[in-house]
Amino acid sequence: MTLVQLEYIIAVDTYRSFVAAAEKCFVTQPTLSMQIQKLEESIGARIFDRSRQPIVPTEVGVEIIKQARVVLTESRKINELVQLKKGELEGELRIGVIPTIAPYLLPRVLGNFMQKFPKLQLQIWEYTTEKIVRELKVNLLDCGVLSTPVYDTALVERPLFYEPFVAYISPKSALIKKKEVTPEDVLEDKLWLLTEGHCMRGQVLNICQRKRSMDPDGTLAYNTGSVETLKRMVDSNSGTTILPELSIDDFDEDQLGRVRYFKSPEPVREISLVTTHNFLKRQAIDALEREIIASVPKRFRTKKKKDIMEID
Repeated sequence: MTLVQLEYIIAVDTYRSFVAAAEKCFVTQPTLSMQIQKLEESIGARIFDRSRQPIVPTEVGVEIIKQARVVLTESRKINELVQLKKGELEGELRIGVIPTIAPYLLPRVLGNFMQKFPKLQLQIWEYTTEKIVRELKVNLLDCGVLSTPVYDTALVERPLFYEPFVAYISPKSALIKKKEVTPEDVLEDKLWLLTEGHCMRGQVLNICQRKRSMDPDGTLAYNTGSVETLKRMVDSNSGTTILPELSIDDFDEDQLGRVRYFKSPEPVREISLVTTHNFLKRQAIDALEREIIASVPKRFRTKKKKDIMEID
């Protein structure tokens, strides 16, 4: 049994294809298949059910692959020990960030972070929560920046800050006359929402504490995957949308005049750095955590429980 063989069975499990796994491991498919067959012969057990498409592990194969991931993770920690002694960060850091936070948080963070750690190569993807969770578990991502909790015991959540939600209101709306709003106020107006699959959609619905049918006269008038589109729909039409506060950072004076904060307790979302339990690249992830916390307004980090309404 070799580490290379363990790497190959993990790749097949991740991509559910011998061909795709071979491409990702930069070997030919026959070479990969031969090494996996040798491993199966040496342990006296079939790891994959080759009769099914896509390829799936056998019952014992699931347990073998689970242990193989632990073994490979522990072996890679040797390189981390060397980096720790050198006092420098290098290599790749693969980060998944949800779309409702990425455009507003990353510009605050990346410049300073990359300047401090020039040898660290960042690979960043905007993914939904579901996809980030899935790719963390198969080690395609090192960490994720998500709205939490995600209620998954396989993951560790490291809260970074609490971001308030604000209402963005059309000048045509009766709510524009209010200095502050409540969730009940928002329910009285046409509400523009993100599409299904975005965690912020559920959070907004939880703020309002009810759902409406998706008919033309209902509260939920439109679905989009973009926070920026939500803003434009309010600007061009009527109604209200609910936005994370970081997204209004570049608003002009006219747009800021349409923003209304919620009466206390204000709704917030918890933003966390998420990893698996036995994660690698601890130094780099710890440094990213510090940089993110330092980049957001101090009041995001010092919210008092009595003044906020956490939304999940």
